[in-house]
Amino acid sequence: MAISRQVATFRLPPLPTIGEIIKLFKLRAEKQLSQNFLLDLRLTDKIVRSAGNLKGAYVCEVGPGPGGITRSILNAGVAELLLVEKDPRFIPGLQMLSDAAPGKVRIVHGDILTYKLGQAFPDHLMKNWEDDPPDIHIIGNLPFSVSTPLIIKWLEKISNRDGPFRYGRTQMSLTFQKEVGERLTASTGTRQRSRLSIMSQYLCTVNKCFTIPGRAFVPKPEVDVTVVHFTPLVQPKIEQPFKLVEKVVRSVFQFRRKYCHQGVRILFPEAERLEKAEKMLMLADVDPTLRPTHLNMFHFKSLCDVYRKMCDEDPHLFLYNYRDELREKRNKKKGNFKRTKDDTLI
Repeated sequence: MAISRQVATFRLPPLPTIGEIIKLFKLRAEKQLSQNFLLDLRLTDKIVRSAGNLKGAYVCEVGPGPGGITRSILNAGVAELLLVEKDPRFIPGLQMLSDAAPGKVRIVHGDILTYKLGQAFPDHLMKNWEDDPPDIHIIGNLPFSVSTPLIIKWLEKISNRDGPFRYGRTQMSLTFQKEVGERLTASTGTRQRSRLSIMSQYLCTVNKCFTIPGRAFVPKPEVDVTVVHFTPLVQPKIEQPFKLVEKVVRSVFQFRRKYCHQGVRILFPEAERLEKAEKMLMLADVDPTLRPTHLNMFHFKSLCDVYRKMCDEDPHLFLYNYRDELREKRNKKKGNFKRTKDDTLI
């Protein structure tokens, strides 16, 4: 009981403000890294609250920068905080926070895109997938340049139940530029419905928490920022390999303003394109004149299930890539206009 009380009542001692830290270590947001600092601790507290109750939890913060959200996480009474920061300029300021919270903070100078979170937490935290989520949370104010590739990477980890999700249904609270946040949470039939909508929602409950105006950041970005919370589902809405789902969804949204049969067609080589696409749509019971944004999750489940059967019947089908075929056509077309030494066309 005494231990839990200590965790719950922990507060950081008086420290320099985030603005003072930035001046002290001469920190400057790098535009090419799409860095933006959040200095308002009321907003950082709000981001941390969106993650839920963190008392006694183990947290990984992605890209802590000068440490605004870091302070709010520590003040939430966590058991341990892992900081993964790629930019070495921020390490001294984060070390100051670590010194102020002895035994609570681990700092890793590394890239979250390659860092192995699957070994980052104690094994005793592991839970069965069917149980409640483990006491592990991922929180981050992500640079815009990495937010989409990172969430796709983590969604694949959820599908395979590895990386930070080998411990169970680890929850995430992450920032995205507002447009991306709207895509992640978009419902069927809305303008924002996209590949990201399907890929995130077939694996997770995805909630838009709140939007932070761009003026709250330094330097001010051209867009507002949305906080999105992810909780992996016990049962995915599409039970097929991640790469297969991604291929089908990407193809369908390739022509998002056209009828969905246009996207389904490019799953197949040109010689059998019309016949196979018609067969797939018929077996999946999907109206070929629906727009991609009007396909619901059940439509995509049916399309993926039928495509899987067709791939099982033709093992070469999954390896087919429409873009490769286009590239080959272009190269052949260029080759037809090369000239020989005697200046004749070949």
